[in-house]
Amino acid sequence: MIYSSAFGQSAVRIEPPSGGLGWLTRPYQQRYIPPINLNNSSRLASLIRGGNLYLTAKDVIALALENNLDIEIQRYGPLLAKENTQRAKGGGPLRTVGVGVAAGPQSVSLTGVNLTTSTTVSAAGAGVSSGGGIITQLGPTIPSFDPQISFYTNFGHQTIPESNTFLTGTSEFILNTRTVQAQYAQNFDWGMSAQLSYYSTHYNVNSFNYFLNPYDSGALDLYVTQNLLQGFGRAVNDRNITIGKNNEKVAMLQFEQQVITTVSAVLNLYWDLVSFEENVRAKKDELATAQQLYEDNKKQVQIGTLAPIEVTRAEAQVYSSQQDLLVAETNLSQQEVVLKNALSRNGVMSPLLREAHIVPLDRFSIPPKDELKPLNELVQEALNNRVEIKQARINLESTKINLNGIKNSLKPSLQVFAELTNNGLSGQPNPLAGLPPSEVPSILQGGYGNFLGQIFRRNYPSYSAGLSLSIPLRNRTNQADYAINALELRQNELQLQKAINQIRVDVQNAVVGVQQARAQYDSAVKARILQQQTLDADKKRYALGATTVFQVVQDEQALAAAQTAEVEALANYTHARIAFDQAIGTTLEVNHINIHEALEGRVSRPSILPSTLPQGVE
Repeated sequence: MIYSSAFGQSAVRIEPPSGGLGWLTRPYQQRYIPPINLNNSSRLASLIRGGNLYLTAKDVIALALENNLDIEIQRYGPLLAKENTQRAKGGGPLRTVGVGVAAGPQSVSLTGVNLTTSTTVSAAGAGVSSGGGIITQLGPTIPSFDPQISFYTNFGHQTIPESNTFLTGTSEFILNTRTVQAQYAQNFDWGMSAQLSYYSTHYNVNSFNYFLNPYDSGALDLYVTQNLLQGFGRAVNDRNITIGKNNEKVAMLQFEQQVITTVSAVLNLYWDLVSFEENVRAKKDELATAQQLYEDNKKQVQIGTLAPIEVTRAEAQVYSSQQDLLVAETNLSQQEVVLKNALSRNGVMSPLLREAHIVPLDRFSIPPKDELKPLNELVQEALNNRVEIKQARINLESTKINLNGIKNSLKPSLQVFAELTNNGLSGQPNPLAGLPPSEVPSILQGGYGNFLGQIFRRNYPSYSAGLSLSIPLRNRTNQADYAINALELRQNELQLQKAINQIRVDVQNAVVGVQQARAQYDSAVKARILQQQTLDADKKRYALGATTVFQVVQDEQALAAAQTAEVEALANYTHARIAFDQAIGTTLEVNHINIHEALEGRVSRPSILPSTLPQGVE
């Protein structure tokens, strides 16, 4: 399974072994896993002009898909799950692999920002394993499905002093042997195992009591067993393979969940950056107004039409406005660092990125009216779209498969077996025995070829068959395992229902959040307009001497607070819409994200800087 990338060949892949003797040695060589890739996509450098990083919301999404480390970490998830399935195909228990979904980065300041969604992050090993531990196997033992060939050879020499020469005809028995054995073993997923064994031994002795010397003896043996109760059937023996394939789906859904979480987080960072920038502009306007009032008051004091204390009040407002501006600029600068770190594989380590100033090209845009579907339709859409529900249902299916396997372990062990053996014996008449060759059976006279001919002609066959029954008394361990897993299944079913109930709450809260954010924004706009009118009126009254500097200063402070509240209301609305998309499960659709492009780390949509940049920006 190989994934391509925006940077040439992706590091998230497994390369087959090379060299050796090709297919013959490939199963015994390690496969190559490339090192991690910490190079950013070329898109990031292309968006930097004159020390500024120009970003739209679409660019932020594309950069996150290509460079964000949380997404890159989850790219290994599907590959891990696929290798886990490969392990199960060989008969091995499933391992717990992968890491949980990481929560996205947060803004420097969340004052006035509502990010309340119940979207949770999943724990490591979001799929279902074989049992309670990393490689614990519950239920009937699943045999290895990889066939095995074994070879054995032995050369021996024995010199044995004899106390009875009648048996061997010599006081010193000398035996030379050459033994060769070979075996092929295979297990099958319906519960059968088979072994085909061949062995032969060449003997050479110094005794005249052997009428064949030297001679070859051996056999070809086939031994077959079949489970009839415990361990019978593909549903039992292939359960890890089926669960492994389900876990591959879960791993892809977990990657999708990471994309949703990260994209939502970086969009929140981007719109917070826009709000911080708008706040800096508002604080600059506040400072400019305070500075102008201070200069006007100094002139009036010089000509004697205003008391000197009014200069002090105006100057205090200047310093207060400067402090507010400094805080706003600091928040903006820190927010840039957080956003750049989320869009880069190596954070702000690169001097090009570290010194770049982010210039957001998008501005807040609130539609005249929110076209929301009826609540019941939104809830049903969320239940169909939300990744958590899909994962929970797949895992529930895998848990039921595991339970069926454990149920099979309650049965006694009943096996039938059969063995078929073809024996052979061939050699040369022993000249020490004193027998003419005609008295030695001709079928036994010959070399190794005659020995093999006897085996394959089945001149000396042996047969055996039988059954084996093992009945555990009380069977407490298997009874407890089945009960434990059945109880856990019921818990999982309740957890699924709990998640469904929570999604209904999420959708209702998301709808309320959007409605509330719009109402807050409308109120903030009206408050800012009224406060601006109040300031303008008091300035005219102050010019006519009908009010005081203190009142004008208060009006300026109130206007600045109203402008900040309006900016926060704009940000709140954007965050509410992002949270709404998460609650409904439409984040990918709304932002036109192709999950396959995200998995490859390559977004086909190009980033093009606009011909006209924001005013005052080069």
